[in-house]
Amino acid sequence: MASNSALWGRLQAAVARGVSVSLPVFAASAEGAEVRDVEGRRYIDFAGGIGVLNVGHRHPQVLDAVERQLRAVTHACFQVTPYEPYVRLAERLNELAPGSAPKKTIFLTTGAEAIENAVKIARYATGRPALISFAGAFHGRTMMALALTGKMNPYKAGFGPFPADVYHVPFPNEFRGVNTAATMRAIDDLFHSSVTPDRIAAIVIEPVQGEGGFNVAPADLLRELRVLCDRHGIVLVADEIQSGFGRTGRMFAIEHSGVVPDLITTAKSLAGGFPLSAVTGRAEVMDSVPPGGLGGTYAGNPIACAAALAVLDVMREEDVLGRAERMGARVRERLLAMARGARFAECIGEVRGLGAMLAIELVANRQSREPATDLARKTVLKAADLGLIILSCGQNANVLRILVPLTASMETVDEGISLLERALEAAMR
Repeated sequence: MASNSALWGRLQAAVARGVSVSLPVFAASAEGAEVRDVEGRRYIDFAGGIGVLNVGHRHPQVLDAVERQLRAVTHACFQVTPYEPYVRLAERLNELAPGSAPKKTIFLTTGAEAIENAVKIARYATGRPALISFAGAFHGRTMMALALTGKMNPYKAGFGPFPADVYHVPFPNEFRGVNTAATMRAIDDLFHSSVTPDRIAAIVIEPVQGEGGFNVAPADLLRELRVLCDRHGIVLVADEIQSGFGRTGRMFAIEHSGVVPDLITTAKSLAGGFPLSAVTGRAEVMDSVPPGGLGGTYAGNPIACAAALAVLDVMREEDVLGRAERMGARVRERLLAMARGARFAECIGEVRGLGAMLAIELVANRQSREPATDLARKTVLKAADLGLIILSCGQNANVLRILVPLTASMETVDEGISLLERALEAAMR
């Protein structure tokens, strides 16, 4: 039987070092909210493949749907000979997306592709070139997605030049002294100093930043952006790649604000672990692009579409949105108890998030709020030693995020939080 250490040596010899790996732990099997490594050790999974597994590893209904599709068609290329799962999934996403206007959907393979195509659609629909995104944003690793991404290291440094006409403004973060008013002032300053609003094709925003540190976009910001976009004919794009599909207790995180975006990008938990992404939006915007302008050889693979249809069935039948609300309340309660306790009185600066998309920001002390990057790194490693997989995020990699499958039992979630407590305490020594 292969060991983690032996496989780690092979990985280092064979895989380009630009592909970073959080833990030297090699998954051999997974079920629900648990992973077993090649040495047979059990881990509670608070990473979920970076937010991909909202309905858990290998959900039986998803596997059944995939097996049925495997026996029918595995690939045909939708642009050559279309297939029904693609159409049916588009119909369902159109129904689920917020807003009463008619909608249409296209499918792709990765989140970055969804972002790239949302930009293409917005530019074609408006006839404009420029884009606004936010500091701390993460939108993918392809060149346009990187241009929109608001974090230099490790994503952007050394890869430029990036596509032009992309502008960044601060994302609200009360803990760091940035509020909605500051963000809107920055946009106004941008219009006076760098680009006029009639050149802006789209504003792209994560309703809850993922890699940026689980910062929640205030509802008043989203409302003001909607008004701004309507005033100037700008397309509002909600990047729901990490925050969507029930993670926050709603199908899409932006629903908490009551704001209806023009386009929504989804991926990650859309297909329960199979590669699939989508752009869903107002039909008049989506249909602005002529035939042939959108698509891809593997875009909307039938197996992934079948998996996504099963994911939507599971979410309805198992009340995954309700589970997310209850799980989020329980996790928030546990994290706040940690923050209030004497053990972590100085190092947990803030508990934040929406629904079950929650995180803690680690600081050197609560007065200075200096990011405790090394403490976060040590906690991730200590957690793995104890049998918990968890990831860091944030501009300074000092935020620990929780992306446990929403189908996990409360007992498993409580066990995971207890392991996190032990890991943080050990990392502080």
